[in-house]
Amino acid sequence: MDKVYDIVVVGAGPAGMMAAGAALEMGAKVLLLDRLTLPGKKLLITGKGRCNVTNNCDIQGVLGNVPRNPRFLYSSLNAFPPAEVMAFFEKRGVPLKTERGQRVFPVSDKAADIAACLKGYAAGADHAIGRVTGICHDGERVTGVDTTLGRVRTSRVILATGGLSYPATGSTGDGYAMAQEAGHTIVPPKASLVPLKSDDGICRAAMGVSLRNVKVRFFENGKCVNEEFGEMLFTHFGVSGPVILSGSAHFEKDDSEKWITIDLKPALDEKKLDARLLREFEENINRDVGNIARHLLPQSMTRPFLRRVGIAPDRKANSITRLERERMIAEFKEMRLGITGLRPVEEAIVTRGGVNTREVDPKTMASKKLAGLYFAGEILDVDAYTGGYNIQIALATGRAAGRGASMGL
Repeated sequence: MDKVYDIVVVGAGPAGMMAAGAALEMGAKVLLLDRLTLPGKKLLITGKGRCNVTNNCDIQGVLGNVPRNPRFLYSSLNAFPPAEVMAFFEKRGVPLKTERGQRVFPVSDKAADIAACLKGYAAGADHAIGRVTGICHDGERVTGVDTTLGRVRTSRVILATGGLSYPATGSTGDGYAMAQEAGHTIVPPKASLVPLKSDDGICRAAMGVSLRNVKVRFFENGKCVNEEFGEMLFTHFGVSGPVILSGSAHFEKDDSEKWITIDLKPALDEKKLDARLLREFEENINRDVGNIARHLLPQSMTRPFLRRVGIAPDRKANSITRLERERMIAEFKEMRLGITGLRPVEEAIVTRGGVNTREVDPKTMASKKLAGLYFAGEILDVDAYTGGYNIQIALATGRAAGRGASMGL
């Protein structure tokens, strides 16, 4: 490959495709390089294949859900806020809908529609399948990129290579090494929005059980750092599911003491729950408590639940004391699970850490270390909670990078 391009975009995820399309609109000649044959592969698995593409909120709403370096995003979000992201897709034939928590999805519930729209937006760029092995420069500015296909000459490179999460979708961390070689500081990448590990016996006993409409509180070093309501899942290693992934992003320290509490019956206060238990016991006075508990819990949870409160499953309902009933109520309302750690970054939805934002121009995403180098998306040290915010950030920074790199051509 011996061609000259105005801009080379490395990575064909949402940030990369948006950057390529924005640069094309500015009249640039663009090469979009990716190591995978399917652009937007990670996008296809987001939101359980539905793609929560943004959040129907204002800029402050997005920034309020960015725990690290939110101010860095102000300019790019102001230029491409959620309302304009939604208009972008709808004008290009992808109708959207807003669901609980202001989460925005395609009406079709197909992430492929979002990916296809972005692919179409970037269609004017040349697209090559190959891996970038290094950025060429003279010490002051970019002169090209070395790839497995050969050297490509260019004066502008946009790194949109993602983080370390889901490496099968192309996020292998290559971009960090390239940025570091160009003089950038890399904040150590860690998992964010990731399942949690627990050695509590109830996790393995209830493996595969999904709990809906539960309230989970997250504690770190004795302080409640977050509270979530929704669905969670017990697994062989601990817990997962939407509320667990959301809450995991609030754990800041690797060596801290962590635990969660689960309110299994958030719709009932202690008094109403006591009345419910009394009614169950009175209506089934000669039945085993283990059988009665199935009216209130998934079957695989009943024995480990009763074991936690010290009640044998074969005890008859008429033998349960008030004190034992109170222990059951307390466990229903605040089941505590110790957290031994987070699952590996490869299993995370998004990566925390990356290129230090103090070394990047927030308006154009241009490197302050090497002229002609730009960044977009997850490679930057910016991540958000669940709710469509991370894709919103990818699209906003991608657009800023594409337009910024096109200036002065």
